[in-house]
Amino acid sequence: MTKRTLAVLTVAVLALGLGTPANAEPETVTPQQWRSYWVDGFNEGIYNPAQVTNLVEDAKKINANALIVQVGRRYDCFCNRALYPRTDAAIAPLPYDPLDEMITQGHAAGLEVHAWVNVNTMWNSATRPSSPEHVFNKHGQSATGSDRWLNKRHDGQELVGANAFMDPANPGAVNYIVSGIQSIVRQYDVDGINLDYVRYPDYSSTTTHSDWGYSETSLARFRAVTGRTDTPLPADPQFSDWRRAQMTNLVRKIYLGMWEVDRQARLSMDGITYSFGPQTMGGWEKTRPYTEVLQDWKGWMAEGIMDTVVAMNYKRNWMPDQKQMYDEWTEVLADWQGERQAVIGPALYLNDISDSVEQVRLALASTASGNSAAGWSGYSYANPTQAGVNQSPSVRSAERDRLAQALTTGPDAPFANKAAVPVMPWKASPTEGHISGRVTLRTGTPLDQVRVTLRPLTANGAPITRLADGDGWFGFVHLRPGVYQVQVDLPNGVVGQPIAVAKVRAGAVSKVDLTNLVQH
Repeated sequence: MTKRTLAVLTVAVLALGLGTPANAEPETVTPQQWRSYWVDGFNEGIYNPAQVTNLVEDAKKINANALIVQVGRRYDCFCNRALYPRTDAAIAPLPYDPLDEMITQGHAAGLEVHAWVNVNTMWNSATRPSSPEHVFNKHGQSATGSDRWLNKRHDGQELVGANAFMDPANPGAVNYIVSGIQSIVRQYDVDGINLDYVRYPDYSSTTTHSDWGYSETSLARFRAVTGRTDTPLPADPQFSDWRRAQMTNLVRKIYLGMWEVDRQARLSMDGITYSFGPQTMGGWEKTRPYTEVLQDWKGWMAEGIMDTVVAMNYKRNWMPDQKQMYDEWTEVLADWQGERQAVIGPALYLNDISDSVEQVRLALASTASGNSAAGWSGYSYANPTQAGVNQSPSVRSAERDRLAQALTTGPDAPFANKAAVPVMPWKASPTEGHISGRVTLRTGTPLDQVRVTLRPLTANGAPITRLADGDGWFGFVHLRPGVYQVQVDLPNGVVGQPIAVAKVRAGAVSKVDLTNLVQH
């Protein structure tokens, strides 16, 4: 029995009232509050078993209950059994498996292990990856047509220095990302997947829109669905909405793909909080996360396709403007959680210890509306203080111990006592289900961006319409159990049965097959 399964059974037993006999003394309930380090894959942490042992001990010193460990930097994996090829980083030789070791030691110490995987970053070196299976070798600059998965900027650039990026509007890239994440969840007893760079790239000409999304595949799909023949400008509202929808579709597909493999695995992501919050900018739709990098994490939480937003609230507490930014984002994250969870992630490397402790307290405090974030994650384990950045491992270790002492000792220490990772009721004891399916011709050709409408037949609720993606895939999440009609608006020249019926069961993903259509 895995640690996660045991935790879910415990929740179920307590919910049934079977946990404590009536005549027993009441037990102290462990508070629920996320506490973690981000552990990046470019510094020490999991390169060998001894580093993993040190990492686990350091996590215990701050009473952490989770670790977000980078195993996928740029489609390389700090593991041996995933779809992504094994990393070229200087990890211990085979048969060493960093993720296996992290899970073994982490779970033994009572820590959850969340596999941190970059989504947008394809490669960043003039030296190619050693594996011929790496996406940069197969789908980078040597590839053509739809096999070229590189994102492209409005000015025609695909590389920024040596940095190459994946195109979330490319159907092949999307399916590869989803399959790669599923492979990690299937092969390893991870407690969750943490998505980083789940957005369009930086390096745009302004902060008000994205210059990216101009690959041949992206433009062709946009023109096909809109009927336009021009090349839209980066600030074009229709094009911005369409690109943002591509990223949302990817997240939805990852969410349901993980649910099919292990519904208990948490999907989290590293939310952008560039500049000021919506209070200053005039609303969410005017903030830089939404406009510049096309990342709608607020909408993902509202739809229920993101379990936890771990916000990269990287601000200097000692600078008034940045302190205001930190406070604004912390407030809306707590208030916007709804039925999901938001974790505040400050930048330890930008602050001294006293400022970092103050940011912890601010992160955990209640807002004016009476809400508080689900917890805290420090970036990063490798650089725990401003004073330790670029210093020797021994200096950084000493700084880490100083931070741990400040967080856990004294009358007002925020992490003086242990806490449990917050339970996800929608996964621990689900009352809703999901629907996914594909729309294709009988030949297997997907019907890209056709309208798919879901109508409840026996449950309450309004119809929902989505566009099938470039592989003909569609998904609807968190539906009340019951019978639903799925109807496709067939394009001209396509005939066949455009309607199917699906039965939604709590906790399950119901599949719909609309793959017998014919082109005339």
